[in-house]
Amino acid sequence: MSEHESQYNSPEPGRSVRVPTQDVNQTENEDQDVDEDQDITFNVYTSTDMILQEENIADANRYEINPHRSETQIISSSEVGNSTATVKILLMPDRHMITVAFTIGLTILDLKNHFAFELRVPSDIIQITLDEKCVDDDQTLMDIGVQPHGMVQFELSSSDPENYPIRHVKPQQEYNMPDVITVRVQTDANTYQDVVVEIERATRGKAFLGGYRHKVTKAEYHHAAVQTISKKRADRGIEMFCRDTQTVMLRNQVQQCSKNASTQMTSIGCYVSNIEDKLITPSGIYKSADEYHTKRLKAVITLQTHLRRWLAKRFTDSLRQAKELHLAWLENEKRRKKEEKEQGIRDKYHRWMNPERKADFERLYNALKKWRQEEEERIDATFSGAEKKAALCALLEQETQFISSIERHKTAAFERNQDKAVLAFLDKCAEPKKWRAFDGKVTQMDTQFTIRGSELRDLYNSITQDEVTKDERLDVLLTIKHTVKDHKCKLTQEIVDLIDREVDLLMRGMKKKNMDGLRKRISTLFLQYIKTPEFNPQVSKLLQSSRKPAVKANNMYLCSGCNEYKSSSDFALKTNTSAVGLCRRCRQLDNEGRRREDFCLYKNILKHLRETEAKCSPESQITYLLQEQDLRYLLDELWGAQSALSGCKVLHDLLLVRWEKNSVWSPWNCILLTKDEAATHLKVENIRKAYDVVVIRDVKQKHALARKYFSQIPVVAKWQHDTKVQPAALGNLLVSKPITKATEQNG
Repeated sequence: MSEHESQYNSPEPGRSVRVPTQDVNQTENEDQDVDEDQDITFNVYTSTDMILQEENIADANRYEINPHRSETQIISSSEVGNSTATVKILLMPDRHMITVAFTIGLTILDLKNHFAFELRVPSDIIQITLDEKCVDDDQTLMDIGVQPHGMVQFELSSSDPENYPIRHVKPQQEYNMPDVITVRVQTDANTYQDVVVEIERATRGKAFLGGYRHKVTKAEYHHAAVQTISKKRADRGIEMFCRDTQTVMLRNQVQQCSKNASTQMTSIGCYVSNIEDKLITPSGIYKSADEYHTKRLKAVITLQTHLRRWLAKRFTDSLRQAKELHLAWLENEKRRKKEEKEQGIRDKYHRWMNPERKADFERLYNALKKWRQEEEERIDATFSGAEKKAALCALLEQETQFISSIERHKTAAFERNQDKAVLAFLDKCAEPKKWRAFDGKVTQMDTQFTIRGSELRDLYNSITQDEVTKDERLDVLLTIKHTVKDHKCKLTQEIVDLIDREVDLLMRGMKKKNMDGLRKRISTLFLQYIKTPEFNPQVSKLLQSSRKPAVKANNMYLCSGCNEYKSSSDFALKTNTSAVGLCRRCRQLDNEGRRREDFCLYKNILKHLRETEAKCSPESQITYLLQEQDLRYLLDELWGAQSALSGCKVLHDLLLVRWEKNSVWSPWNCILLTKDEAATHLKVENIRKAYDVVVIRDVKQKHALARKYFSQIPVVAKWQHDTKVQPAALGNLLVSKPITKATEQNG
């Protein structure tokens, strides 16, 4: 019995499946001759959106079964009439398109019958038109002029739309791979061509699983093999299994059985001959048990001696290696500290010569103050009378020149920082939206506002460039002009007028240096245009002017220096401040004019303290309540601006760390140490065993002073109850014990 794939028709009405000829399983009857030719008739209808089912249309395709049960397809004479073509049906009036593959030998009536079944309408009310002309029912697709595997488009409408309207065809619940598809190919810039592609199924022989035979017609029906055929592994040329691995190897082993033995001596009634007896004498010197154990003990002592020597040598080698590593580490630390110190000096000198930040100018004014004090002391010690006045006048003149030089550097640095701030602001406006996915990858998305910001940023960068040619400058100016002309207002009109003026000057050959002021005005006005939310919506979230007026009004305070109302963020307040006072700008001017104090080192110490506490105890808040002035009081007034252990007075090397490392940092739980001393102090487990009583008393006294100073501040005072130490534990450590009131009670 041969194995062939038979035709499987869909159980749904109006649907059929076309199976290629080589996929058909033809089963021969055992009673029939093998060489006898057989004709097989099957329907060939496929489609893209739906599969046509037509009855009473069949074609006899011949199959020749050879003795080896192979198949040879014989082309019938009606092959052209059975060829399919792509038929596109445009449902009117909704203009819904349906594409089907239809046999060109069928008539228009067959096509109407099919769509009458699909659309649930009578076939006599269906009208099919081609190029706005009705097509007769007896005409075939071949009569119309459709070529095999060609394409034609009809319009389908209803003659009675009120009673039988044409509705959309519901999509199929299951997707079926089409046999014919239409692909649109671009042949030229504006030319497209529709190409009909027929899909051929890959053939693969399936296993024979048996089946049934019809008793009357003798037709055989085979079970369908639906199991997916496993992928065949490639032969790697290595034998993966053999018979030897499945064979049990036997092994013979001799076992000694028990054997009885006995000795017999001469006795009464039993005589044992001694002719074959041998006299055995011991060879060598006889050793007693004491001698044997003594020899073993000497051998053990010898082994232990060599082993202990080896262990001692290994221990000394490890100590020597540890010492070398420690010395190398000390050398590296010494070199690192030296390099850090030199780098700090270079950075300090660079900041003095090229100041950029506000802290750099504070350091310059502080250095100027120290220089003036030294010069005044020298003048007081050297001159007197009129010479002293003249020297002081010269000192004042020289100080004025230094202040003027510092202000020039400050103005130049402000302009550079302003340009950097503008570029950073524009980059932030053009930055795409970002969010982190569940797998850790960052996703970016550009919106219409970020794209607008990116375009304006590029235009601003182009307008502020100096080294550009005349044509490039004209191109940028015209682009900006067309950009701002979309919005009609006074600002855009002024920008357009200035651009027209520069274009006119460029065409007249005006020199570049004569147009610097005009170009500066254009760039400034264009930046103002970019910062307007109506023209660039992305800046509404970045500018302070976009905040609600009600929110701003609640946080406005009057500065006693400049008499202006400013936001609360413009004031720097200490923890013990009861009034608002001066704003940051007025305080900075007052510091530059009179006090000239440098808080840079205090800021660095406070920054390091906040970072350390954030890692140790994130819930700690007291470090964020302290300001530079409060930290300065702790360092200068309480701790004397020197280390509590070594007395080092270099603030650059000092740090404030916890006194008791298991408690939260506070002004009454801290100690001022150098960086190396702080690292060692944090490793101490028991403070009372590590430090002397005098040191502990001194630290506790400073803690008491700090507690008294900060107890006047309600916000900080509540933290004293959380870290308060019991007085009984410190009774023996106080400098002077409190006097009891027992006498008063007795009196």
